[in-house]
Amino acid sequence: MDSIEKKCCIFKKKEMSNTLVCVKKVKQETPEEWDENMPLPGDIVEGFAEDDNGDELFLPAKSRSELSSQLGKLSQHVDPIWLKVRRGDATLKLRVNVVQEKSSLLHKRFSFKAVTDYRHVAVLGDLTSQQCRELQEMSRKVVNAESGLFREKGVKYNWKMKTSTYLPDQQSSVVSSILFMPMQGENFIEATTGRCMAWFSAAVSSGIPLVFVNIQTELMFAGKESIWGEQQNHFATIQTMHGIRLWFLPGVAEVVLEMTLEPGELRFGMDIKRTDEGFICVYSVTKDSAADRAGIRQLYEEANKTDHLLTLASAIEQMDSIQVHFMSWPNQTIPCNIKAVGAAALQPPREY
Repeated sequence: MDSIEKKCCIFKKKEMSNTLVCVKKVKQETPEEWDENMPLPGDIVEGFAEDDNGDELFLPAKSRSELSSQLGKLSQHVDPIWLKVRRGDATLKLRVNVVQEKSSLLHKRFSFKAVTDYRHVAVLGDLTSQQCRELQEMSRKVVNAESGLFREKGVKYNWKMKTSTYLPDQQSSVVSSILFMPMQGENFIEATTGRCMAWFSAAVSSGIPLVFVNIQTELMFAGKESIWGEQQNHFATIQTMHGIRLWFLPGVAEVVLEMTLEPGELRFGMDIKRTDEGFICVYSVTKDSAADRAGIRQLYEEANKTDHLLTLASAIEQMDSIQVHFMSWPNQTIPCNIKAVGAAALQPPREY
């Protein structure tokens, strides 16, 4: 080995010795569901232990490959485990489950995931302190941190009781949204915003009963893999882009109808089509059919009188019937025997 090769080997070994075991990304595709109790990109793994009875019980994490091997052995007799990570200036202890990486076919590699979310799996790497800091800053922004601190855990709330009491129909989301991502050549947020509003205006002009609620920019994170180091370890360089999210109501209300077939009937008697903007609407209803008996024909004819479309929001198939939700215009006359749910049916708070 000549002097140049020796210097290269020394440089690479020195480079690897200065790296830290770090979470380089997570496989959770919904960043808004991250919280401070989960392993986050940029977390520096300092050690792990079977229980949290003292810092002296935590075994140090020296490299990704060594940590993977130790996690595999530990998972055979205990799971979940405790993880000690460094995040900014703070040291945290996280409760995690050990998992085997599915991508490793020849050699078993192990990592960990959040105990509260099976989708939140950490991808480990040997990264420099600078790379760890960059990932930590990205994580801090994702979880809406302020003053260098991660957000505090929310207060307890009886969602099940509140939903059943105040949401008229638990099958209806009431408010909907659509996310517009930048197309090739759209280098400014104004271009994406204009395309978003063109879609909304075209939908309303065609007769779709939509009510504008809000429009906002949405920061999206996309990881790009880069190769470095002696063993071609990967780290993620973070790329960002801005999308436009449009929030809208289904015409202030949704009309819920149930179509039930009678003995001998083979069709519900309702034909549908798709608009250019992607909405499904009714374009014909057969007289004396299940759809007609449910009241759909009456709504369809009334919508036609004002050049409006009767838009299908959702459909739920049951044993012998189908429950369908239609977007209704605010000024549309709804027969008293038809149930209307949605924003218009939400109860306002009482005044005391």
